[in-house]
Amino acid sequence: MSDSKKKNSGFQPVQSLFADFKLEDKGGYITQEFQDYGYRLAIELDDLEHKALYIKMAKQIERGILERALSYVSDSQADSRAKLFMWKVKQLQDEIKQVTIDKSPNT
Repeated sequence: MSDSKKKNSGFQPVQSLFADFKLEDKGGYITQEFQDYGYRLAIELDDLEHKALYIKMAKQIERGILERALSYVSDSQADSRAKLFMWKVKQLQDEIKQVTIDKSPNT
């Protein structure tokens, strides 16, 4: 077989797949899963200015609440997705708080 036949096979070495792929490193370190999730929230909401807030929320707030709020926001056409997200998180937290108060025995 000739070299031209090998070149047309369509296969590439694995090393060449990532040769042109570079991430922009801004000096930050993400070492925990919640940090990664918070950063992804900031990207999804197009609010990288407040990424520290989303990282803190990812650490302190139940993941289900954040997922439901993000789903709500992703379906909307709001001007400020970040504000809508914050409002929805607060609303969901209040709902959960109200349910736990209603379930608690009267003293």
